[in-house]
Amino acid sequence: MNRIKQKLQEDNPPAGRAGKLLSIYFTAGYPQLNDTVQIIQDLEKSGVDFIEVGLPFSDPLADGPTIQESSTAALKNGMHTELLFEQLKDIRKTVSIPLILMGYFNPVLQYGVEKFCQKCQEIGIDGLILPDLPLDVYQEEYESTFKKHGLINIFLITPQTSEERIKAIDEASEGFIYMVSSASTTGAKEGFGEEQAAYFNRIASMNLNNPQIVGFGISSAQTFQQATEKTKGAIIGSAFIKHLTENGVAGINNFINQIR
Repeated sequence: MNRIKQKLQEDNPPAGRAGKLLSIYFTAGYPQLNDTVQIIQDLEKSGVDFIEVGLPFSDPLADGPTIQESSTAALKNGMHTELLFEQLKDIRKTVSIPLILMGYFNPVLQYGVEKFCQKCQEIGIDGLILPDLPLDVYQEEYESTFKKHGLINIFLITPQTSEERIKAIDEASEGFIYMVSSASTTGAKEGFGEEQAAYFNRIASMNLNNPQIVGFGISSAQTFQQATEKTKGAIIGSAFIKHLTENGVAGINNFINQIR
């Protein structure tokens, strides 16, 4: 079974987690070009449940300044798709939790979708998050390729996503639904307001087949708890990248412990 599905179906989460999953996003090749593998290994040792490895892109429109800056720095460091695959070729010798690649579709298209998916399968990547790959285009052109290589494609919903589209995404999903907390770009926030609470309640009341994991705006134990009251888990990106900016790869365990 795909590791994402396995993790979502675990009946006995470690004590103190109350079944809520923590996913961490970081940009490959940041802060230093060769930090990627150590960050993944340290995150697993710190007890996170999923890791999202970001493919740096020159025009990351959906991302806030923190992730944009990390992407620019990673590209300047020399990170590119082939190098990331080379860095990760032996990752399954030391890491067992689900690994997801997240990025924009253009680099995947340039690399070749079939070749990209095959590489992911060889390395042991479990899923992809490609926010700018529309559902209908995925289903018409790429779904069979993803499935052939054992990859789960994870779709995003936002407060503006229609109920009809949410149901279509739920129908097409196999892992979890990435629930964007607000219509803004990525970035850490102090907390969630009434608007977000209403959105979380609305999605919970839909009783979707796939669990939801919240992203955008989670940066602390408080926001993690708020985001997971009605959902299966939450994703932290910008706050973790700020930690890497200030500390390098040191103290990852301390950062995770502060969240939960």
